Amino acid sequence: MFSLFNSAYAGTVPLMPIAATDAAVRWDAIYGFLFWISVFFFILVIGAMLWFAYKYQDRPGIRTRYIRGSHVLEAIWIAVPTLLLLGIFGWGFSVYRDMREAPLDAYEIRVIGKQWLWNFQYDTGRTTTNELYVPMNRPVKLVMTSEDVIHDFFIPNFRIKQDVVPGMYTSVWFEARVPGKHQVYCGMYCGTSHSGMLAQVIALDDQQWKDWLAGKKLPPIPRAGEQLTQADREQAERASITQAPVSLADQGRHVFESKGCVSCHAMQGATKIGPSLNGLYGKRVELADGTSVVADDNYVRNSIENPQAQLVRGYSPLMPTFKGLLKPTELNALVAFVKTLK
Repeated sequence: MFSLFNSAYAGTVPLMPIAATDAAVRWDAIYGFLFWISVFFFILVIGAMLWFAYKYQDRPGIRTRYIRGSHVLEAIWIAVPTLLLLGIFGWGFSVYRDMREAPLDAYEIRVIGKQWLWNFQYDTGRTTTNELYVPMNRPVKLVMTSEDVIHDFFIPNFRIKQDVVPGMYTSVWFEARVPGKHQVYCGMYCGTSHSGMLAQVIALDDQQWKDWLAGKKLPPIPRAGEQLTQADREQAERASITQAPVSLADQGRHVFESKGCVSCHAMQGATKIGPSLNGLYGKRVELADGTSVVADDNYVRNSIENPQAQLVRGYSPLMPTFKGLLKPTELNALVAFVKTLK
């Protein structure tokens, strides 16, 4: 009955996001039940109203018979909705309880929200930004906090949504059943670039998870619910052998976009919450302490790793440090990219 509103572990139903966890399938079942029971009672009530309006319409010479009340009928329409609502409450509570209580063997990952990006810390000491790698078919518990304002970690495909609050830890857990990339949003308005505070959960199979933990390069991973065709695989294999090297500046653009820098810094056009990078390199920059500095390689790198050390005049100290989050090769690529923004 609920097949129109969820498709367990598939991406073929356009009315709802794919159900990529067991909890998502159970929530969709409740949603489907509530929808169809609402349709049933809507048709019942409106249909009865239209029938009575027709049957008992005013006609010349006909007087409607007086109808006395019925205690039995009143008891039925009190008891049936009451039992129905209690059943819905019990059903929803059981799903909510199971969703809130993480298994004891859940793999724990730390999440830090920051205007306007997500950092993920793993027990191996590894840290990623805006990309959360998780194993499939294994419980994963997220322990989350915020460095500034209240954010909200929302994964539609998993049907989970949890506030991320400064000064305390909140948690949520899931068990991914569908491989691939699942979109993450910030569900709480958190400032100018709230809509750009995006990330991806990348669900990996057993071998891919082992490879990722070992630091090996992963093959192309599609969006959840989609499949790589044989032609895509062959093209990826050929590209890994024959494709011309990507320029350092283009590598820097990829880092700039994937790490969330684009949420705060404009490459051209209107200024965002942070200084514009258009024409920055080689320019003299006025600092908040009244001094000025030329934007050279060291300035760009220092602004990434120690953003409060040379704060630009007119801007608030909102940028988080990326020290330890970026490899030296990524820093070099970012500097090369900034140089091209003329």
